[in-house]
Amino acid sequence: MHLAQDFQELFSVASIISLLTLSILEIVLGIDNIIFISIIAGKLPKASQGKARTIGLMLALVMRVALLFSISWIAGLKDPLFMIGDFGVTGRDLILFAGGVFLLYKTTTELHNKVQGYDDEQMSVKKVSFNAIVLQIVLIDIVFSFDSILTAVGLVSNLIIMVLAVIIAMIIMIMFSGKVSDFINENPTIKVLALSFLLMIGVVLILEACHEHVDKKFIYICIAFSLFVELLNIRMRRKEEKRNRDTNNDRRDII
Repeated sequence: MHLAQDFQELFSVASIISLLTLSILEIVLGIDNIIFISIIAGKLPKASQGKARTIGLMLALVMRVALLFSISWIAGLKDPLFMIGDFGVTGRDLILFAGGVFLLYKTTTELHNKVQGYDDEQMSVKKVSFNAIVLQIVLIDIVFSFDSILTAVGLVSNLIIMVLAVIIAMIIMIMFSGKVSDFINENPTIKVLALSFLLMIGVVLILEACHEHVDKKFIYICIAFSLFVELLNIRMRRKEEKRNRDTNNDRRDII
């Protein structure tokens, strides 16, 4: 009965605006997921990367839709499971803390390799199996899906709108994940910036687990500004390389 009522309300102007707004928010919240998937999938041979990204995002879609139909269970995760002094530890806290630690470990390892100047071949990451990569994607999908669904439930009460917004956002992310992945892997400085962003998200997840709320819009603003500056640097370097090539070609012509 509740679903039938949600369906009847779906075609109202307010519902359409809610759908568009929530879809955009889901895409924004999914940026960190795409970055993680792109970096982890980059460890696989080129031919397998697209398959790993698609499987990872499809699994994220399944998890988010499943969680939407388990709203009462999600609400229960906010109840304390046990106490540490005056601090009540909830199921949500445990999920966010585990996800934050996992993200910190993975990104710190990747950043260390990049700072040391090791590439994927030198670190023998080609030996990483496809299933191991997918498993890592699934683990982090659980955390990011949980965060995404909490946002959806807090903004919209219509279950059908929430499901449609998640599906729309995931389709768009799947369409553009290849371009995002190629851009990150082709630009080492962007990859370091992306890893730094994930490192920050890992810290935020741990803070959230400790009941210290952090407004993510400030994080996204900071990363957007950093990306803008780095894009300017990339453009400047390419222009400089082009001028140097043109100068060398002119000298050879003179000789």
